[in-house]
Amino acid sequence: MVAHLIEFATNHYLLVTAFVVLLVMLIMLEMSKGAKSLSPRELTALVNSEQGVVVDIRNKKEYAAGHIVGALSIPQDKLASRIGELEKYKGKTLIVVDAIGQHAGTACAELVKAGHTAAKLAGGVSSWRADNLPVVK
Repeated sequence: MVAHLIEFATNHYLLVTAFVVLLVMLIMLEMSKGAKSLSPRELTALVNSEQGVVVDIRNKKEYAAGHIVGALSIPQDKLASRIGELEKYKGKTLIVVDAIGQHAGTACAELVKAGHTAAKLAGGVSSWRADNLPVVK
């Protein structure tokens, strides 16, 4: 198996080089998409010290099924039109939460562009629940 892979790579070095370059570029793009990732413990510390506000970007149905205590519900598709509601939190870190951390980076970039300080919960609400932390319905 490894011999076939090495043979393919030597016979098609241009394809392999292009693949590696594209893979590196994709990784760099994903890393630059958002702000700092926070663990559930770091999120809790920020919120308890009143330096952070949780913004849940999941849809209303997912939010109603269980969300972090005190989280603001602003679905991702409405974030651009409702960003003005977050002006009163300019001095605090907005912690963006989604289902599994997949879309939070994009939302963070949008918030940073609007002049906010933003971070995302690594792993989203699923990591919060995995740590047996409380959710409200």
